[in-house]
Amino acid sequence: MSEEEAIHVADVSEGIGGDATAEPGSPVELPVVDVLTGRSFITGKSGSGKSNTASVVIENLLSNGFPVMIVDTDGEYYGLKEEYEILHAGADDECDIVVSPEHAEKLATLALEQNVPIILDVSGYLEEDTANELLLEVVKQLFAKEKRMKKPFLLVIEECHEYIPEGGGMDETGKMLIKVGKRGRKHGLGIVGISQRPADVKKDFITQCDWLCWHRLTWDNDTKVVGRILGSKYASAVEDLGDGEAFLMTDWDESIRRIQFHRKETFDAGATPGLDDFERPELKSVSSDLVGELQSISDEKERRESEIADLKQELQKKDRRIADLERELEEARDLSDMADQFAQALLGKAEAPYRGGGRPPAGDERLGGTDDGDEGQSVLKSYDEAVAATEESDADAEAETDAAPGPGPSAADGGAEVDADAATGDAATADAADVDATAADSADEPNPPDDVDPVTRDDVAESALRFDEAIELGTREAVIDELRSRIESLPELSRGMLRHYRREGASDPVAAHIDAGGDGDSGHAYSRHRPIRRAGLIRHAGRGSYAYAVPDLVREAYADRLDEAQVDEIVRAVERVFVPSAELDYPPDAAPAEVGDRAPAGDDEAEENTDTDGADGDEEPSAPTDAGLSDAARRFAERSER
Repeated sequence: MSEEEAIHVADVSEGIGGDATAEPGSPVELPVVDVLTGRSFITGKSGSGKSNTASVVIENLLSNGFPVMIVDTDGEYYGLKEEYEILHAGADDECDIVVSPEHAEKLATLALEQNVPIILDVSGYLEEDTANELLLEVVKQLFAKEKRMKKPFLLVIEECHEYIPEGGGMDETGKMLIKVGKRGRKHGLGIVGISQRPADVKKDFITQCDWLCWHRLTWDNDTKVVGRILGSKYASAVEDLGDGEAFLMTDWDESIRRIQFHRKETFDAGATPGLDDFERPELKSVSSDLVGELQSISDEKERRESEIADLKQELQKKDRRIADLERELEEARDLSDMADQFAQALLGKAEAPYRGGGRPPAGDERLGGTDDGDEGQSVLKSYDEAVAATEESDADAEAETDAAPGPGPSAADGGAEVDADAATGDAATADAADVDATAADSADEPNPPDDVDPVTRDDVAESALRFDEAIELGTREAVIDELRSRIESLPELSRGMLRHYRREGASDPVAAHIDAGGDGDSGHAYSRHRPIRRAGLIRHAGRGSYAYAVPDLVREAYADRLDEAQVDEIVRAVERVFVPSAELDYPPDAAPAEVGDRAPAGDDEAEENTDTDGADGDEEPSAPTDAGLSDAARRFAERSER
């Protein structure tokens, strides 16, 4: 490109501000180098011809093979495609390619390295932020590449007052355009700003321009700008300029001329619509290779967006699943708390006096009493709340509580006698006595440690259900096998505790644990005790004690249709899996004297330990000695002596 190369864009016009050295109609040329690398400002009110002037300059540059990039804010430059192969990139379907900020580097590469003219149409973006980001990234890429290439290139900005306003509020895009205006020339990057309101454009940009074009202006604030820059005579004359006529001020010849710009040759897409039919011209297409390169970026962006959308959807599913699990966990905790409350309330119900007064039911010892009855009433209230919370009837709870076996209280056992007034019908006094007894019992009763999980009502129900399913077979073997399997599944120490409950009838977990060979730690005792109770082999007997329940299970399995001899037979068959043979033939409720009189069948040692004085059958046997008793008999004897 020659330094003297110029483009013919206008002719000299008559009137105020005309060039006295040139005749009207003389050609007006602009040096190409100054246009491509310089800074320019074209202004004028709507319809005065400013966009036509920009198009005439661009057409001349394109005709001479010089690339430009036009930032089109109103979608009115696509008419250039009628004559020139120019890439139309933007957000509309009418564009050759839809672009986003991800395409910025590729657009700058096409423009500078492949000499492709580009219309960057930002009019179709619904989000202003997206259009600003796209323009900012493109200008950054152009500026960075031009620092290395130093190739003359022109950037045309329509409606520049939107990006570089006078009144402040300029964003990063505006700051970048100001940077191009101040420093772009030495890198070869020129800029043309176009606006219909010079008063709204930052004056730092206007005063840096090498050439300015002032079309017709009528608003007072705008004409004042003309007066400050060109002089007062031009401020009044600018109002009378015709369409396409302008004052041209240039630094390279330091002149102000009144000129008439040529009419653009391509389709004027920015013309005001009239009554005639609008006919869109046939536009040239750009190379499919260029579009393909940009399309690959679009495809990659869509792929990433699709992956991101899938990941977001997957994340939302996981978030919903986490929320569901947290809700289920909370519900499970509530149900667990409710089950614990219900189990504790059942325990309290079993040990609390009846609401109607009188003596407690059989199996519930009410020994002693206190003056304070609030604790017993609190237990009843706790029970009622638990029943209401779990929607269980009071009758069901009482049925489960009453099933616990145990001897009833009596005066001979040291229990407190009920007041004579209660015997004659004074219900209030009897109620108070029962409540006092409950409070006294509660004060003495040991409690399980807090860190031991309670056996809930659901555990017992599940065990019963499994037993019911087993006995549906209707055979004696099914009942025996089911109960044996429960016992065989117990840990060794737990089976030892079960033997203790069998011998003692009713006892507490700590005593059973010690007797089975364990320590006196309550946490350990209740931990070994829990599987026995969960299997239903023992049942709560009140005041922290539990009773041996295998015979009860057999009776329930046959709906109490068996006599006691048949029950004992099945119980012995079950007990063979955990009770030593020497102890098995002594029933749990045998008296010490009976133990001494009865020798287990087939037990030679027991026969040797019987009294030899009665060998002829005429004399009664003498009382057994401790040395001749089995371990089980000795324990019974010791218990009798105590």
